[in-house]
Amino acid sequence: MPDNKSVAVYWAIIGLLLLTIAGLVLKFVVLGTTETAADGRKAIILEPSERAVVLNEMRQFLAGIQQMLDAADRGDAAAIAKIARPLGMAAAHNVPAGLAAKLPLEFKSLGHGVHGDFDRIAMDAEAMNDVRLSLRQLSGTLKTCVACHAGYQITVASAPAR
Repeated sequence: MPDNKSVAVYWAIIGLLLLTIAGLVLKFVVLGTTETAADGRKAIILEPSERAVVLNEMRQFLAGIQQMLDAADRGDAAAIAKIARPLGMAAAHNVPAGLAAKLPLEFKSLGHGVHGDFDRIAMDAEAMNDVRLSLRQLSGTLKTCVACHAGYQITVASAPAR
């Protein structure tokens, strides 16, 4: 049976490990890699290739929204569903884990919400064939996009000084 001193050492090691894990979760799940930008938004600091992934996803959203608006103008709910579906949660799984770790939790939550919105728009457009509902849903999604762009910017990591 271990003595009291050994038990105290074991508990101290366990405590340090738990604090380390908590710190890593805070850093890589909640905070991400950010700094405050000159305009007051949070600047998410990424490598150029990571920035390209995020901006490409945003361009896909924007192109999809334009196509859905065009389909809504034609009264084509089936086209809205077809356009929205690939922008849903299935697309969210294409983000590399290393990139996801650099994104703050709120940014990830907004992004997941938008992906979920596109899934919902696709399902409802198919089920209800109601273009006006799709437009209302798309308006809500755009509010999330506006909030995200108002709060964040994506910047490239500076090269280390030599």
